[in-house]
Amino acid sequence: MERVVHRLRLSQQDAHYGGSLVDGARVLGLFGDIATELLIHHDGNEGLLRAYEKVDFFAPLHAGDFIEVIGEITTVGNTSRKMHFKCYKVIEARPEISPSAADVLEKKILTTEAYGTCVVIKQHQRKNHE
Repeated sequence: MERVVHRLRLSQQDAHYGGSLVDGARVLGLFGDIATELLIHHDGNEGLLRAYEKVDFFAPLHAGDFIEVIGEITTVGNTSRKMHFKCYKVIEARPEISPSAADVLEKKILTTEAYGTCVVIKQHQRKNHE
């Protein structure tokens, strides 16, 4: 199945709460971007994210952290595409040491996981999947 990976740094603009904490909605927005890219690769159309069936938040994210966001299509229906998303923290900001300190994590930390369904109506599917 199709799979997409994005890596990016969370900025101070992403911080929503005290302590430079980033809200979970930021990650869900990134999952939406991944879903859009997956649908373009698979169908040649952006489609629509219909629903998240499950979302779990496991660990906090802060401004300055680097994350890896992964999405894959797990099931393809007539118009629906089931997807699985994960967000990992791969570099952790360490502002308590200095404003620019950060650590590369030996083992990436799963911060968020979600399952969702996207839809691309038949007349907008530009790729033949037979």
